[in-house]
Formats: sequence, C-alpha cells, structure tokens
Amino acid sequence: MKQTTHPPDHRSAGVRNGAALAAPTPARSRKRRRPTSTQWAAWGFLAPVTVYLALFYAYPLYRNLDLSLRNYTVRSFVQGDAPFTGLDNYQKVFDDPTFAPALLHTAVFTAVCLVFQYAIGLALAVFFHQHFRLSATLRALFLVPWLLPLIVSASTWSWMLNSDSGIVNATLHAVGIGPVNWLTSPSWSLISVIIANIWIGVPFNLVVLHSGLQSIPAGLYEAAALDGAGAWRRFWSITFPLLRPVSAITLLLGLVYTLKVFDIIWIMTKGGPVDSSTTFATWSYQLGFGNLLPAFGPGAAVGNLLVVAALVFGLVYLRVQRKQALS
Repeated sequence: MKQTTHPPDHRSAGVRNGAALAAPTPARSRKRRRPTSTQWAAWGFLAPVTVYLALFYAYPLYRNLDLSLRNYTVRSFVQGDAPFTGLDNYQKVFDDPTFAPALLHTAVFTAVCLVFQYAIGLALAVFFHQHFRLSATLRALFLVPWLLPLIVSASTWSWMLNSDSGIVNATLHAVGIGPVNWLTSPSWSLISVIIANIWIGVPFNLVVLHSGLQSIPAGLYEAAALDGAGAWRRFWSITFPLLRPVSAITLLLGLVYTLKVFDIIWIMTKGGPVDSSTTFATWSYQLGFGNLLPAFGPGAAVGNLLVVAALVFGLVYLRVQRKQALS
C-alpha cells in the first residue's frame, strides 16, 4: 500500500494545536535583580544626606508652614491643638503698618550690601591677582572679618559706632566734625548696619572671585596686551565677561545670605529706633520671640515670605543659567 508523504510543518506546536501560546518566560527574567555592591554603596552615601536634609530642612520648613496656617498661642504651641486659620496670618502681616517699612528696608539693605560687597570684592580680587610680594599674607588678613563669629563682629561695630565713646565719632571730632548718632538716629541706623554687613561680606566675594580669576588663561591677557589693550580694556573685555558664571553664583549666594541677616541688625540696633532698621528677618523674630505674648503665626508667615523670595531668585538664576548653556 502506497503511503502519502506530507511536507514538514514548520509552524510551532502552539499554532499547530490551534492556540497561539506565548513563549514561556525564562526563569532568569522572572527573578528580581538584586542590588549590586555599587548600588548599595551609593545608597549608603546618600542616606546620611537624605536624613540630614529631612531633619534640618524639610521638617523645619513644614513646621514653619504649619505655624503660619494656624492660630498658635503658648499653650497650643506646647499641646499642639491650634485651630486652622488658613491665610489669616498672612493677611495680618500684609495689613500690619510695619510691613511696608520692613519690605523697603529689606530691599535696600539687600541691594546696597550686594552691590558694594561684589564691587569691593572684585576690586580686591583683581588687585591680589597680580601676585606681588606679601599678596598671600594680605589676602589672608582680609579673611579675618569672615572668620570672626557674627556676635563678635556686631559687638565690635556697636562699640566703634557708639555715639559717646565710639572710635568713629572720636575720629570725626578730631577733624572738626560733630558726633553722629549712628545707632540711635532713625536716619543713620540702617546705614550703620549696612556698613557692618558690607565689611563682613567682602571676604566671601574676594575668595570666590579670586578663585574664578585663577581659571582665566593668562594667554588671553598676553594676546590683548600685544594688541595694545590697556588695563581697563583687558578688564572689561576679558576679566568681567569670563567671570560671569562665578559672579552669578556669588551674587545668588550673597542674596540668600543677606536676605536672612539677623545677628548683625539685632545686636546693633534691634531693628530700631522706631523700626528704622527693621527687616523681615528681625521682624519675624520680634513677632515670634520678642514680645511677652508671642505671635507665632504672623512671625512664621514673615519667615515664609523670605523663603519664597530666596526661592524665586534661585529659580531665576537656574533659568538664566539654562538659557546661557543652550545659547
């Protein structure tokens, strides 16, 4: 009997049986990948930073936001049963007659300090970039105001600007100028704390800008000198443009620091007289801790306004840096 031969069927067994069965998943792919030693090491290094940021940054910010949204008293601050009031504390701050002067003083204090700290720091950085004899020693001496504790610096300036026994008025008297009530006059109190803060902030600008000058190739200056460019021309065409990234981060850090300056102002003038040197930083402290009946909510609201201002400037800086990187 003749047998009929059929061509081999190349289809899979699942198709031959009438069902399209999915290929079985390999056992190795079903197993979960275990973290490698490198990943464990990365998590180990990241954990302390995460815990630190959570405890000392995230939690205080959360507590400050909670304070600003509730009506806290001394009793409720301890027991934790303060009623929720929404944005009432912010409305109280905006309606307070101290808000407008404090806002103006904060803006003037921050702007003037930033301009003079940066200008003087840049001038000193260019001066010490010449590498003359004793330049390193003199540069180290300029760091002294930055290294001193703020309470020491503020107390020193309070003594120097004292109306009766201060060395500044004694010097003015020696040249025939009458005494100035630096710390007790509404016209001079803000100027006094600005001068003190400029003196404290110049070393930081000097150090950062001097380090930025080190990264500028010396060949650019030599080529410009061969082309006949003078000192001012070399500064405006080479030094200043190439220092823009360093200048931007210097000004941003200086802005954030100056916005929250409290020690200098409080030790020298306590925001007075008659709120003539009150800023948001001192006003926030005065509301929360400077009275027999503390206003924790409004004080926290003022502090949050400072946080928002610093955050806005930080976002603006990041946006500008991104545009410069893309251009």
